Amino acid sequence: MTAAAKTALVVLAHPELRSFNGGLAEVAEATLRAMGYAVERSDLVQMGFDPVERGALYEHRADPERFDSQTEQRHAFERDSLSADVKAEIDKLRRADFLFVQFPVWWFSVPAVLKGWFDRVFVYGGIYTSTERYDRGRFKGKRALLAATTGGPKPTFGHNGRNGDIELLMWPMNMTLAYIGYAVLPHFVAYEVGGAIAYSGADAARARREGDKAALAERLRRLADTEPLRFNGWSDWDEQGRLKPGVEGHSHFMRAKP
Repeated sequence: MTAAAKTALVVLAHPELRSFNGGLAEVAEATLRAMGYAVERSDLVQMGFDPVERGALYEHRADPERFDSQTEQRHAFERDSLSADVKAEIDKLRRADFLFVQFPVWWFSVPAVLKGWFDRVFVYGGIYTSTERYDRGRFKGKRALLAATTGGPKPTFGHNGRNGDIELLMWPMNMTLAYIGYAVLPHFVAYEVGGAIAYSGADAARARREGDKAALAERLRRLADTEPLRFNGWSDWDEQGRLKPGVEGHSHFMRAKP
């Protein structure tokens, strides 16, 4: 693949462009461009993306009496009648060789606008199907990386920390991308953003944040050499969809033994 052929999509889920999350998204864009990527951006809040999946968004319903998201998504995709905002995001995803998603951890998860982006844009029939998931997903061959910020300090997100293990908190989002076929790279997390570090003095806070930006840029420069996270695939599961005897589970939520 030539440098000119590479495209990246940067998705930002934060209401303030001047936030540290906005700054990290800018670092990602600049770094990727320097690496030869053509970069597209989806700033979900600034573009007014509607995160609420519902029947009113589908003009030509498969079932006008009862809304089922998968049924209506597939119906609309097959008839090329998805809403313009969803079509635009799907087109960006298809063009992108690399997906970068920047967000703050809010209430131990992603902001509502990002969850809604997953809900509405990852269209059944268009992005995935019952047989085109996991290691058979349509986005196989593409890479993705989630970058998050937290308000709490790093020790509180350790395996025994009061805020919960960051590996557990990030797994559902990483799995979401792996589910549609992406090779998901280990996530990047900047800790204590806006927390106690912000009150420890302007110079210290600035140095901390600049260090986070430099670390993210370095992570991105090593994309080609970074080993993706491991996820189980179809050959690991039996006819009931459970891990076969002796097969290792590659996530904290999928255990070989109870």
